[in-house]
Amino acid sequence: MSRPPQRKSGSGAGAGRGSRSLGVRVKTAKGRKISSKRWLERQLNDPYVEAAKREGFRSRAAFKLMEIDDKYAFLKPGSVIVDLGAAPGGWSQIAAARVCTRKNMGFVLGVDLLDVDPLPDVTLLKADFMDHETLERIDGLLGPRKVDVVLSDMAASATGHKQTDHIRIISLCETALDFAENVLVPGGTFLAKVLQGGTEKTLLDKLKRGFNTVRHVKPEASRSDSAELYVLAQGFRGNEHEGISP
Repeated sequence: MSRPPQRKSGSGAGAGRGSRSLGVRVKTAKGRKISSKRWLERQLNDPYVEAAKREGFRSRAAFKLMEIDDKYAFLKPGSVIVDLGAAPGGWSQIAAARVCTRKNMGFVLGVDLLDVDPLPDVTLLKADFMDHETLERIDGLLGPRKVDVVLSDMAASATGHKQTDHIRIISLCETALDFAENVLVPGGTFLAKVLQGGTEKTLLDKLKRGFNTVRHVKPEASRSDSAELYVLAQGFRGNEHEGISP
C-alpha cells in the first residue's frame, strides 16, 4: 500500500517494465522562476503525488508515514495521537485510519496554524501549539486521555541557506520534543522531521536519555534529492511532569 505503482510510459518498444516515462515538461512562463518551473515539473512527474490523488490522500506525505509505521508499528488501534503541523492533513488521515477501528476507537488531534479541511475521526485545532493558550486548549481536548504518539512533520519556510534551514527545523523539532515529553505515556513514540546532517548532538543526547530507541529514517516516499530525514524515538522512559506545561 505504501509504494505507488510505476508511472506508465506508453505503448511500443521499450514500454515494458523498467522503462522510463518521458514525463511532463513545463514551459518557462513569463514571471515564473526556474526554481518554480522545476518544482512544478517534479510535482507533475512524481508517482507519489499521482498515487495520493488517486487514493484520496491529502498529500504525498501520507506514504512517508505509512512506510515508517509499516516497519516500526507504532500506530496501534486505540492509540491517542497528536499531529503537530498537521496541514494539509495527510499524516492525521493515515493515523486515524490505523488507530480508529471498529473494535478500538483511538483519538487523533491535528494542530496547525493553517486551516485543515475536516477529516473523519480527526479533531482539528487551528492554533500555534507553541502558545501557552494553545497548550491549555490541547490539554482540554485531550481530557483524561494519555498520548501514545506525537508526530511532527513541521518545517519552517526554506530560506535557501542550508545552515539556517537546518537550525530552524532543529528548533521546531526541539519544541515538539518538549511538548512530547510532557504528554507521552511511558513507552510512547515521537516522530519528527529533521534535515540530513541528522539531529544535532544536544537534541540527539536528549532523545537518547528520554527514549529506549532512537534512529534516523528516510522512507522511500521522501524524494531522493531531498535533505529531508526523520528522527524516530520509541520507548519513552517517562517524565516527572504531568499534563502540558508551557
